[in-house]
Amino acid sequence: MLIQLPRRNTSDMWPWLGVILVSAVCLLLRDKVAWLNQLPSDLVIPVADWINIYMDWFIDTFKWIFRSINWLLSWPMNGAQALLQWLPWPATIAAFCVVAYISSGWRLSIFTGLALLYMVITGYWSPSMNTLGIVFVSIPLAVGAGFVLAVVSYKSERANRIVQPILDLMQTVPTFAYLIPILLLFGFGPVVGVVASSIYACPPMVRNMILGLQKVPADVLESGVMSGSTKRQLFWWVQVPSAMPNIMVGVNQTTMCALSMVIIAAIIGGSADIGWEVLSTMRKAQFGQSLLAGIVIALIAMILDRISRGFTDRTRAIERRHLSRIERSKPLITALGLMLAFILLSIFVPALRIYPETLIFYPADVINEGLRYVTANYAFFMNTLKNTVLFYYLLPIKIGFANVISPFSWGFSLTSAMVWGYAVVIFVCACWLYLKRSWQSSIAVVVTGGLLYFGLTAIPWLPFILIVTLLAWQTGGLRVATLAFTGLLFMLFTGIWSQAMLSVYLCLAAVMVCLLVGGSLGIWASRSQWASNFLRPINDTLQSMPLFVILIPFLMFFQIGEFTSFLAIIAYAIVPMIRYTEHGLRHVPEETVEAARSMGCSPRQMLWEVKMPLALPEIMLGLNQTVLFALAMLVITALVGSKGLGQSVYIALSSADTGLGLVAGLGMALIAIIADRIIQSWCAKRKDALGLA
Repeated sequence: MLIQLPRRNTSDMWPWLGVILVSAVCLLLRDKVAWLNQLPSDLVIPVADWINIYMDWFIDTFKWIFRSINWLLSWPMNGAQALLQWLPWPATIAAFCVVAYISSGWRLSIFTGLALLYMVITGYWSPSMNTLGIVFVSIPLAVGAGFVLAVVSYKSERANRIVQPILDLMQTVPTFAYLIPILLLFGFGPVVGVVASSIYACPPMVRNMILGLQKVPADVLESGVMSGSTKRQLFWWVQVPSAMPNIMVGVNQTTMCALSMVIIAAIIGGSADIGWEVLSTMRKAQFGQSLLAGIVIALIAMILDRISRGFTDRTRAIERRHLSRIERSKPLITALGLMLAFILLSIFVPALRIYPETLIFYPADVINEGLRYVTANYAFFMNTLKNTVLFYYLLPIKIGFANVISPFSWGFSLTSAMVWGYAVVIFVCACWLYLKRSWQSSIAVVVTGGLLYFGLTAIPWLPFILIVTLLAWQTGGLRVATLAFTGLLFMLFTGIWSQAMLSVYLCLAAVMVCLLVGGSLGIWASRSQWASNFLRPINDTLQSMPLFVILIPFLMFFQIGEFTSFLAIIAYAIVPMIRYTEHGLRHVPEETVEAARSMGCSPRQMLWEVKMPLALPEIMLGLNQTVLFALAMLVITALVGSKGLGQSVYIALSSADTGLGLVAGLGMALIAIIADRIIQSWCAKRKDALGLA
């Protein structure tokens, strides 16, 4: 009796079988054919050297222009810092509290006052004001440049096609990579931090404003035209006011991006700001001091985030619009009155201008003592946790079971019988999934089994390129496949392939944990309002906290190494996974839920058979953002021992090697863009299949 296999469309499966066959041949020959593991040096294209030659000419020719811009920008930055330093600290706190009250009410005003008071009490007021001086210049610069680019892109499709890929590069190329040419062009100093912050913070403004202008209803535009508006009047009086909610969201995101650059700016700026406090104390391993300074950055981020987000609230904007001119002016008059009163009082009470050192509360030594106590008494537990994760999770992904299983790590050696048993298990699982599920899941098991056995960094370059290109082709078509193929070839022929694989390995390991843990927390939050309320402030804190600050607690307990980098990436990248999972599950169409409930679905069936399939596109978008966040954090973790492209970028910054920095940075950008396009294409196809497009 013949077994009747299920009839299904398997035309897309045959290319995968071909790729698996080629991969098997490459793995068998990798010890005999050296170029399968590493491209011969004669074939490496010296792109980095070419970039350095061009940059030398460009700097010699145009440096005077950029130095003039440096001189010009130094005036408003120095003026803002001087004003903030001159104002008595109670006057500045009063001004911020009033602005917070106008934005979101008393709760934010009280939080703002307490947060700024923390900076005073801990003695960080002066460096905090220097940081705000940099931010107050970089934000208007980024918003202004973003506004102009958005208008040009909105009005010209040709310009939009040029601007969009530039924005992709600005958001995906690590900041360290373009710090080198900026430093060489503008010179050393805090203005370089302003320029770098503006470049990094500009894209959210452009994207949100373009989106806002595109969303202006056609009937609103038609009404403006019929009322006799000129093109200029139509833009400034109709389109911009209608797009203002999206524009303010762009301002909010630009503010957060600019602030997240303060420590990176401190590396090249060297100004006495709060970023320099964090960086200098981290270099000295003064964890208590760096943590206290890092909290200041997080608090500034939260204040600016909440205030700018409050101004995007349409309800409060409408309420303010209905107030009389006198009522709208009351908070501003109050702020000016309080500032003037504190300025006058500070003449007679010096403590209002310079907070007395005797009243400063600075528990850094207490924190350091507590850290020493924990590390001394719980070192065995922390080392056990670190070694367990390294030997049983990270190293199998990196170098494979074939290399990691040994008496030292796993307590036994890998025998031939074990290898054949592993292969049989993979084969049986693949066959079962093909019969019961789909050929896609069967292929996924085979590919995953091979990667885990040989290790991601030990896989020859040809199979990896074929697998990623085929995946891109079947999810996004020829255009995405071409992007993936050319991007991977760029990494191969520029000599950064091995570093790229190290970056992919660490990001993949962290993203898998984010997918499992973050997805589970998102499911929990979608089913419990208490859980949602509990997780929301944690997510806000992790997302608003600058990347360097996230490193500090993990560096305290686990010292320098890949495990510390792994935990820091998870802490930063897990937030989108939680939020998108919760959002997707909470916004499943109500009629679908009611229909499933009327059919008698249990809560478990409702979640896994109704809500999860419909929310999967949103969840995958969360995975997409998690990948991008992980890659962004990877450059920062190079400071604590992670290898790969992030380390290459940091080495390039240390040696002022523009070519190496840009090539490595572009490699990281290509990894991010390839992952983004594949996941976005899959989400679009899935939404179309579910009728959600």
